[in-house]
Amino acid sequence: MQAEYHQLMSIDRPAIVEIVSWAAGNGDRSENGDYIYGRQKLRDIDRRAGFLARRMKAAQVIDPVHQENRTRIWFGATVTIVDPENNQRTLTLTGDDESNASAGQIGWSSPIARALRGAAIGDLKRVQLPGGEVEYEVVAIGYPNAAFASASTSGSASTGFISTPASSRSAT
Repeated sequence: MQAEYHQLMSIDRPAIVEIVSWAAGNGDRSENGDYIYGRQKLRDIDRRAGFLARRMKAAQVIDPVHQENRTRIWFGATVTIVDPENNQRTLTLTGDDESNASAGQIGWSSPIARALRGAAIGDLKRVQLPGGEVEYEVVAIGYPNAAFASASTSGSASTGFISTPASSRSAT
């Protein structure tokens, strides 16, 4: 969010202000496309910048490294779930602004994340998806360790996953 805000206020907005200023100096503003479009673009930038400023002001930084209850799924958890067809998915619960489904990062208020909140290994959770209801079993829960977070480039620390062996999973 901060990068987008900086881009809007430091680069995009000054460029548009310059165009609007130049277009205003050309005379009749009622039929001046550069002026009209530039003013609209300025309103859009200001609206988005205001939204981002309010979001950044209200945002709370939550570090999953400090999660005390690592046996249950909470914010920042990386979770492995299995559906009835034994298709396995690994998801990380992130803030809604940080979600990226293709990278396995789902927003805290998404349907799957809401269903998984508070679940432990072995729990079965039903999720209503656009294609219908699906039941998932939680097979692994992980949180980053403090050592992992500070030494992530060395590769010597564990990721903090808790898992259940495949043989103990219920067959459905």
